[in-house]
Amino acid sequence: MHTSIVPVETTQLGLVLTGGGARSAYQVGVLKGVAELVRRGSACPFPIITGTSAGAVSAIALASDAAHFRRSVYAIERVWRDFRVHQVFKADAVSMLRFGLHWMLAFITGGWLVHPPHSLFDNTPLWDLLREKLDFDGIPRSLYKQHLHALGVCATCYADADSVTFYASASEIAPWARVFRKGARVQLTLDHLMASLSIPFLFRPVLLHDQYFGDGAMRQTSPLSPAIHLGANRLFIIGVNDPAPTGAPPARRASEPSFGQMFGFMLDSLFMDTLNADLERINRYNESNNASRVECLVMTPSQDVNKIARRHARELPRSLRTLMRTMGANTAASTLLLSYLLFERGFTRELIALGYEDARARADEIRAFLVLEKARTFRATPG
Repeated sequence: MHTSIVPVETTQLGLVLTGGGARSAYQVGVLKGVAELVRRGSACPFPIITGTSAGAVSAIALASDAAHFRRSVYAIERVWRDFRVHQVFKADAVSMLRFGLHWMLAFITGGWLVHPPHSLFDNTPLWDLLREKLDFDGIPRSLYKQHLHALGVCATCYADADSVTFYASASEIAPWARVFRKGARVQLTLDHLMASLSIPFLFRPVLLHDQYFGDGAMRQTSPLSPAIHLGANRLFIIGVNDPAPTGAPPARRASEPSFGQMFGFMLDSLFMDTLNADLERINRYNESNNASRVECLVMTPSQDVNKIARRHARELPRSLRTLMRTMGANTAASTLLLSYLLFERGFTRELIALGYEDARARADEIRAFLVLEKARTFRATPG
């Protein structure tokens, strides 16, 4: 979707990175394509950045080195190109066996002697990886040097069911409160990021500000509003949903969905449905507000990500493939769940390549939307 352009002097460009688990490798490819359109040595062309779930990782990485856009994008790409499942959660045979025994004992004892596990997977490896790779101290530096205007990371509070945008900004942006969503100004840390990444059931909630938080997409009824609250009126949105189906669906015999297929649909609804609804609301808003419009350019995969995931299914550790098969998530109809958990380099590299080619194919459109010919660029400062 690409709507009309507002005057350059009044625009504030925002980057919106949605959630999507392993699918978020596509966003890295698009960012790589954008990086090749900007002048070498330029700062990040997006003064406002918001991220949810896996998208929040790239948001933090870009914001922490906003003076060097290409360098930050290439650093993100290096991590995603060599991703392995064991860097995200423990999926070895011993860990999976221990997890299965824990559930079985909790079930047998009714939870009296052994409490049920807090999550399906232990994502301690992801904590360690992000602690090593991300520089949270770079965020206030980017804000101070005005390479960045604002950064928001979205999470969901289990206590009041609110979608909370934890944000940092260079100017005095007042916290906001709407129905089931609010903004809280904080000093962003790894805890805020891990809260945004805590997909329900899969990963353990994070204790933060005396409350437990989980994945930011859970209660995010308006995923574009955080960027707008932070001052953006032009949104470059990188989603990870599949192309819209065309034509009549193929005729096939109806079969009852497996647990894995239903879980995959749940994650798909979690990450995708609200974005499309929010885009419709913005379109309706623009139709009735000629003076104050919110312009959007949306990038989504041009190919079916589920088909790509099926080609790389055997790259998963054997113990995880066994779990997927047990859940009924190993069939063609059930690859939604697989595509969110396939943190293996064959899959992520193909998605990066797809995002890069999609960005190249729409290079003129992206260049015009970002107004790169007229946009202010910052030379990277030493150090």
